[in-house]
Amino acid sequence: MQTPEQGLGPKSYYIVKALLTSREILLEEVMKMSDAIGKTLEDLDDADLTLGRHGSIDTSKSDLPNYSKGISASTKCTSHLTGILHDLMERSDSVVGSTSDVVLYTLSNEDLLELFQTVSSQLSFLWNIFLKFHRTNKIKILDHLRSIWDADRKSEWSIFIVHSKVDIPHRYLRSLSGKSSPRHSLLRSSSSRRIHRDPEQNSSSRAELHRRSIAQMRINARSVQDMQIYANPSEIPLVHIEQHVMVVPQHGSSKLLVRSASETNNASLLHKLLGKSVAKILSGGEKSGQILRAVIFVHGFQGHHLDLRLIRNQWLLRDPGAECLLSQTNEDRTTGDFKEMGRRLSNEVVAFLKRKLDRYSRNGGCKELKLSFVGHSIGNIIIRSALAEPKMQPFLKNLHTYMSISGPHLGYWYSSNSLFNSGLWLMKRLKGVQCMHQLTFSDEQDPKNTFFYRLCKMKTLDNFKNIILVSSPQDGYVPYHSARIDLCPASSSDNSMKGQVFTEMLNNCLDQIRAPSSETRVFMRCDVNFDQSSHARSLNTMIGRAAHIEFLENDMYARFIMWSFPEFFR
Repeated sequence: MQTPEQGLGPKSYYIVKALLTSREILLEEVMKMSDAIGKTLEDLDDADLTLGRHGSIDTSKSDLPNYSKGISASTKCTSHLTGILHDLMERSDSVVGSTSDVVLYTLSNEDLLELFQTVSSQLSFLWNIFLKFHRTNKIKILDHLRSIWDADRKSEWSIFIVHSKVDIPHRYLRSLSGKSSPRHSLLRSSSSRRIHRDPEQNSSSRAELHRRSIAQMRINARSVQDMQIYANPSEIPLVHIEQHVMVVPQHGSSKLLVRSASETNNASLLHKLLGKSVAKILSGGEKSGQILRAVIFVHGFQGHHLDLRLIRNQWLLRDPGAECLLSQTNEDRTTGDFKEMGRRLSNEVVAFLKRKLDRYSRNGGCKELKLSFVGHSIGNIIIRSALAEPKMQPFLKNLHTYMSISGPHLGYWYSSNSLFNSGLWLMKRLKGVQCMHQLTFSDEQDPKNTFFYRLCKMKTLDNFKNIILVSSPQDGYVPYHSARIDLCPASSSDNSMKGQVFTEMLNNCLDQIRAPSSETRVFMRCDVNFDQSSHARSLNTMIGRAAHIEFLENDMYARFIMWSFPEFFR
């Protein structure tokens, strides 16, 4: 009997086993891929590969060399020997020399070489089939692999995301005397948390509990893993996503709003602003062509047009064909009037869209336009101001997704950050910054004449298909309730005119956000909790600036949101 020491040695057998493993993996992958995309091997040109009854290759019908047709009758046949090798691979290495597998070492050198040639020939033939199959169906295969990647990432990153569905009341009501009505108190209590009365403290406590649970998890190590995330999972931002169930009014007022917006989009205005060819596209005249997916990114106070580049990059990963504009028109000009900044942005957006639509019309046409906006800080107020401009009226029906990152949508009333409030006061008194007067409602004596009150009455949010409000209780620059467009506990107990005006602003914004009865709208609040344990105690952390800037420097929260809801970003 030939032993491993007397023959070619166990390494030769392991080489053959490795070839057999590769052959089976390729066969399994091409079968799995063909089933997934609905293509069979028989559909391929010049592919002469017949599968055996149990998934093994029938070499009698393939173009393999003659020596692959079989092995001499004095030895085991190829299929039997490869079957033995397959069984052997499922066992530990220590079993190789056992008496039950001693038949493997009875092969002569010539038979082992012939077996090696048979398996390697089949592997080579199958590899060529595998490559040709991928070249022929590359588009479908890429789409299938992308969907698998999406599902895997959503599952893998789910430990950093908490989902919930929350009902929001139809309206927050106040009595004429200025005191909170019983219904108001009931609605406020039903939409608040039970752990703490303060929503910011509640959000922070919830995130801390979840972060502790992550620290105790045993995360499976994989061969391919994003070490930026999994090197230290406890340092990754946590995202609590509240997907709201809308209470849609049944009186049909939303339909009237949609109709009035479409009436504004008349042919003469389109021709005047955009030209005949572009107006035809927006009017629905083009029945074929591509879809123009335009995304506008707007920076915040004293910001730079590249501030949102990381978010832009994540969006392009979700939708490589998106046309992105990093707004530059208000760079070094964010201290003035919001109305002027909005007018400049509207001019920039219209010029950008006109260029893109002209190019699409020259290259096969454009059958649809999807216009999305992403803003940081006061960039969100600039966006809403721009949407109220007449130039933007033709595009309102094309609005798709709005992602607000820490935007002060209800101004700076009821801000609890005394240090930041002192800074605002100095900027108003010493530098006369106009937008700060507007943010703090000191631009007019009558609160109902202020810029923010009038902005909340304008229909700047009611045409978006998806509205995502990103906030953080750690952000001291923007009041938590203002970024979430939510009820503020301090305003609930405020019986003055200020409390009444704030409630009206909140209701006006929520009225716009609620979906029309004829169309579904997604409204999400995303609470982000950053790990700040490694940050040294400094003025930035004390005044909440660190978290406000981390929205720009850390894109993981955006990655989690975008990969969880890919349909919003393409």
